[in-house]
Amino acid sequence: MELLSKYYAPGLTSFILTFCLVLVSLKLFPKLKLMDRPKKYGLDRAPIPYYGGLAIYIAFLISVFIFVKMTPSVIGLLVASSMIMLVGFFDDLLNIKPVVRLIFQSVAGAVLAVSGVYILSINLPFFGAVSFDKWFIVGVPVLSAIFTILWVMTITNVMNFLDGVSGLTSGVSFIAGITLFLLSTNAIINTDLAAQSGTATIGLIVGMSALAFLIFDFPKPKLLMGDTGSTFLGFVLATLAIFSGGKVATAFLVLGIPILDVIWVVLRRIFSGQKFWKGDLKHLHHRFLSAGMSQKQVVVLYLVVAAIFGFSAVMLVSTLQKFFMLIGLIVLMLLLGVAVVFIPKGK
Repeated sequence: MELLSKYYAPGLTSFILTFCLVLVSLKLFPKLKLMDRPKKYGLDRAPIPYYGGLAIYIAFLISVFIFVKMTPSVIGLLVASSMIMLVGFFDDLLNIKPVVRLIFQSVAGAVLAVSGVYILSINLPFFGAVSFDKWFIVGVPVLSAIFTILWVMTITNVMNFLDGVSGLTSGVSFIAGITLFLLSTNAIINTDLAAQSGTATIGLIVGMSALAFLIFDFPKPKLLMGDTGSTFLGFVLATLAIFSGGKVATAFLVLGIPILDVIWVVLRRIFSGQKFWKGDLKHLHHRFLSAGMSQKQVVVLYLVVAAIFGFSAVMLVSTLQKFFMLIGLIVLMLLLGVAVVFIPKGK
């Protein structure tokens, strides 16, 4: 408990800041006409204040500046995540072309790699360590940089796709942030807890900011985060997973269902001759809604699964154990997919 006491301040600060900024946004955004466009998506309801991700971003920025030591990696995270937030904001405002978003996301990933955020190797069950440090350009390992860019782009878009139901992105971000925090403060896994302090603090800041936003996002949304918030949260969580020692397997377990859903959706679009970046209403959460589940039930289901696998990721130490958990996650995903196809609507 004494070890964790130093994290009370950043956790409370980020929560209170986000909460207060959301209250300000609810008053200010309607006056600035920063509202969503429900008719554009065929929704029969009054417009809701939009761009709520700005509150999360500002609270995150202030909290990190106060409580986290400014290292090249942290500065790289702040610069790159600010790029992602701005692209998300202008996408909400102007509908930027998908290819432009992907270009900026790849550049943001490159900024991370140049600032020293990358993984030199990963452990694979039955195969051992796979090294990414064979080729260097200007001191940056090329394969590690490529892995970093592809990883952050994937998770950024996974969290964006997840934002189809209010409460999903903020709820999953809360669980993911807290999971990474607990993993970084686990003395059994980490021999040098001081080296994990920055990762733990940022994970807690993200988690508590997402929790504060969740209060206004679920069960009935009062403010929508938009791409401004969903892509920003996804990018930060993806970065934390490769910060101060890889936690990619943990992040994959917590975000497993959304990641597998995106993989399935992208493959389905490609094989059916569609553009893989063109959105539709065939994600798993959309299929649950079509099958008769309420939005509240869908969110609760996702959060329970994320929490179970997040807790397991913290408790399980070996790579092999996490591998079998991943197999279990894939089986669960298949069962859920079969359920929404074959169970009659409303059941």
